[in-house]
Amino acid sequence: MLKAGVVGIGKMGLSHCAILRAHSDIGSLAVCDTSGFLLSGIKKYTDFSCYTDYKKMIKENKLDCLFISTPSKFHKEIILFALQNNINVFCEKPLTLSHEDSEEVSELAEARGLVTQVGYHNKFIGTFQAVKRFLDAALIGDVYHINGSAYGPVVINEEGETWRSDPKEGGGCLLDYAAHVVDLMIYMVDMPEKVSGTILKKVYSKKVEDAVYSNLFYANGMTGQLSVNWSEETYRKMTTKIEILGKRGKIVSDAQECQVYLKDQSPCGKFEKGWNSFWITDQTEPVWFNLRGEEYSAQIDCFVKRVVEKNSAGVNSFKNSLKTDKVISMLQNDGAGGKA
Repeated sequence: MLKAGVVGIGKMGLSHCAILRAHSDIGSLAVCDTSGFLLSGIKKYTDFSCYTDYKKMIKENKLDCLFISTPSKFHKEIILFALQNNINVFCEKPLTLSHEDSEEVSELAEARGLVTQVGYHNKFIGTFQAVKRFLDAALIGDVYHINGSAYGPVVINEEGETWRSDPKEGGGCLLDYAAHVVDLMIYMVDMPEKVSGTILKKVYSKKVEDAVYSNLFYANGMTGQLSVNWSEETYRKMTTKIEILGKRGKIVSDAQECQVYLKDQSPCGKFEKGWNSFWITDQTEPVWFNLRGEEYSAQIDCFVKRVVEKNSAGVNSFKNSLKTDKVISMLQNDGAGGKA
């Protein structure tokens, strides 16, 4: 049985705690946060060990794995301390605030043979996994364009500031909503060679962007467009969508439905000419504990199993997530008028 720790018990941290508590491979759980109010509630209703100092928590509990869900600016220092103490690390996105820092922690994890994972949960959603299978099977032929988008109501007025509105804290739409879409687009078709015409648009925030728009160019001549806006109150919650155009058809998918259009019937007979639809309920493997959606439990189960098996190579490892951080840097530079 593994000993696990969670640093930061906000929305994601509490979600991780609930899922870990129900996991059959987790024997004990320690948590760390600076909020006395939150820790008093945790102490009252659970048997978790509670700390306000993550270093003390790591030293006293001899953890096997650590989950980091603090504001992004703290990621690097916590990751480094955990890795230096030979602890396997799951970190919420973005991995760090720069791809240079992400490269540093990734190299340390590789050198020590530790298991790592970043919380890009879209890769655990059944419809997006289906899209990836269809692309790998060349169902729509040669892909020549991809659109990635996400919209939601995070910042919908000019009142109130949190760490999400401070660039020094790791705030802004690019490191939050857009990071998920960039990672998903890389998962589908690989990393772009360059970006151009990037707009980092302030709508209500004063210090960070609320929307990200950009054109993406790939080594094989393929093109792409990114459109992300977290000040879109016409959406009830974050809605992510991928549209991929190929010479033999098109795939359109969100987290609920995957639609495939084919110019001709597929040779295997599984797909009809015209539109074919696949729903999330038919594409998702059941999980032992469902909180907020199967993908959140599935990503933690994947990480825990990799720790048990000592498998350092896997989906969303620090090394694999470096591509996402590099594209984020390209977008930041291009949006600021620098080299992309």
